[in-house]
Amino acid sequence: MNKKLVLAFSGGLDTSFCVKYLKEEKGYEVYTAIANTGGFSAEELKKIEDRAYRLGSKKHVTLDVTNEYYEKCVRYMVFGNVLRNNTYPISVSSERIFQAIATINYAKEIGAGYIAHGSTGAGNDQVRFDLAFQVLAPEIEIITPIRDLMLSRQQEIDYLKKHGVEEDYTKMTYSINQGLWGTSVGGKETLTSSKGLPEEAYPSQLEATDEKLLELGFEKGELKTIDGKTYKNGPEIIQALEEIASEYAVGRDIHVGDTIIGIKGRVGFEAAAPLLIIKAHHLLEKHTLTKWQTYWKEQLGNWYGMFLHEALYLEPVMRNIETFLEATQENVTGKVFVKLKPYRFELQGIESEHDLMNSGFGEYGETVKAWTADDVKGFTKILSNSLKIYHTVNKK
Repeated sequence: MNKKLVLAFSGGLDTSFCVKYLKEEKGYEVYTAIANTGGFSAEELKKIEDRAYRLGSKKHVTLDVTNEYYEKCVRYMVFGNVLRNNTYPISVSSERIFQAIATINYAKEIGAGYIAHGSTGAGNDQVRFDLAFQVLAPEIEIITPIRDLMLSRQQEIDYLKKHGVEEDYTKMTYSINQGLWGTSVGGKETLTSSKGLPEEAYPSQLEATDEKLLELGFEKGELKTIDGKTYKNGPEIIQALEEIASEYAVGRDIHVGDTIIGIKGRVGFEAAAPLLIIKAHHLLEKHTLTKWQTYWKEQLGNWYGMFLHEALYLEPVMRNIETFLEATQENVTGKVFVKLKPYRFELQGIESEHDLMNSGFGEYGETVKAWTADDVKGFTKILSNSLKIYHTVNKK
């Protein structure tokens, strides 16, 4: 009987419990896998690997999908200026589908009969993992101990201690999930509707107080340079910008939104680089796209973000939206100037050979070069016809 099981392993309390419980109580041959989408350092990954083996993992692997996550998701979130509820750059949550895909591919590769994750029954991640597993490998059975057993953290800690695991899993005051596209922060304040997170809750603290002017260079919608310096790939330039901007403690906020399971959720986050990139990119688009390109991008970017958040990344329409979003970036090339200040940033302006303000047709509110006063009078008369008809027929 195939008892080979792959566990999506983060090294935290829940997945640590899963390793021990699934091996000791259920008799599975547990293989652990962590899918890195840019949120872990090499040192952190080594600690997680060591922990997996101490817990009894038969084999542990690190699946690095950072570049895949950037190429297949992050760049499209930038193209679409995706901010859920005009606030949240869909930070860590957008990584889950890529972690799930990497984990299920590994399970198929080694011929596992089971796959497990440590999500609870109260959040979005259970749906994201389950859906990806069901769609991509319906023949592999899904095991979810934390969701099914409904244990408290203390019960999990007690179980691990009983089985000789002495690691300190004491609950931290704040739950931190760090990723390439931002860091989520949860705490007792986010369980309420009225309280904000205190300063100490955020991983990055204010270190820089002098104003700093940044030049962000975009090519066809993608950030390529910072102050003229080129980076080898998307993840590297995002990480470099995060290092610069996080010293100013920018990109903080609290997101309130609808979860996949139908309840309202509230979470704090810090995402200095993502917010700088999205806002700078959006400003460059205002100068380089037409009115109707901008309009339809807003519609489809919103849909893209919603489907991504709600675990529907594998829906074929997402590939159609990506094709549209990428096509709109042909002329989104130029420099954006951003001023960093403590706790905030200001967009100063742009330079681009595709800047539609440089058309020579006129200067808004100042001069006219391509039409006459009589042209405008006639245009306005025709434009008003439908309104005149309505108000004549429906006199009120």
